Amino acid sequence: MPNLKDLKIRINSVKSTQKITSAMKMVAAAKLRRAQEQAEAARPYAERMERVLGSLAASMAGIEGAPALLAGTGKDQVHLVVVMTSDRGLCGGFNGSIVRGARKHVRDLKAAGKTVKILSVGRKGSDQLRREFPGDMIGTIEDVGKPRLSFDAAEKIAARVRHMFDHGEFDVCTVIYNKFKSAISQIVTFQQLIPFAVGGAANENADAQLAQYEYEPDEGAILADLLPRNIGMQVYRALLENAASEQGARMTAMDNATRNAGEMINKLTITYNRTRQANITKELIEIISGAEAV
Repeated sequence: MPNLKDLKIRINSVKSTQKITSAMKMVAAAKLRRAQEQAEAARPYAERMERVLGSLAASMAGIEGAPALLAGTGKDQVHLVVVMTSDRGLCGGFNGSIVRGARKHVRDLKAAGKTVKILSVGRKGSDQLRREFPGDMIGTIEDVGKPRLSFDAAEKIAARVRHMFDHGEFDVCTVIYNKFKSAISQIVTFQQLIPFAVGGAANENADAQLAQYEYEPDEGAILADLLPRNIGMQVYRALLENAASEQGARMTAMDNATRNAGEMINKLTITYNRTRQANITKELIEIISGAEAV
């Protein structure tokens, strides 16, 4: 049985931990509200742009001279996988679910004989994937959301992806992130950025696939601006969804940690009181036995 001093030290230690987790929970809750508002505000624009490009991709399928960002290179041998995680831990299964999805996706591609390149956005994903796929990692982008998440940060990532595509370094690009559903639920999402995947949002309206577009000033100028902008927008949307999911997962994890610390304090306090009472009883027995002996 532990002595009273050890129990007291442990109780104080758990109380200190409980204060930290409670503070982190409140901070995450405050950040979650702002991140959720940003993610929900970006969804309509990103989804609408996705529908328009889906219709364009369907109407231009098989046409010679279609933009490479829309139609692709015609091959799918080399795949770029952009894995978005966080730079910090203490957020429950947020990073683990993304990494598990990324591992399965990469293994499936390798089993099909494809070449895979992994670009990690976030330190946690890079640390975990590097152990299993050290030769496939081509870079890590950290501190994207510091001091705050902006479209410029997303555009830098999109520019790097477009630069690699323009130089023929890959044929297909897929981004993996967590889509925010609620504070306790996030959905691992696989979104193909290059070439644009015909279907998904575009299939929600069958008439949209048959729409005819008139371009002003001309088709080439419009698509040359719209297609790169779409990649930047989809990356920004993924970062916003990830940020909201991270704060929701962290708030839930810290709430659970605070509750567990409270339960541990109660158990330790009961053990402390029982040990203290046992020591008092033992001392009384010794005093009474000594007095009777005299």
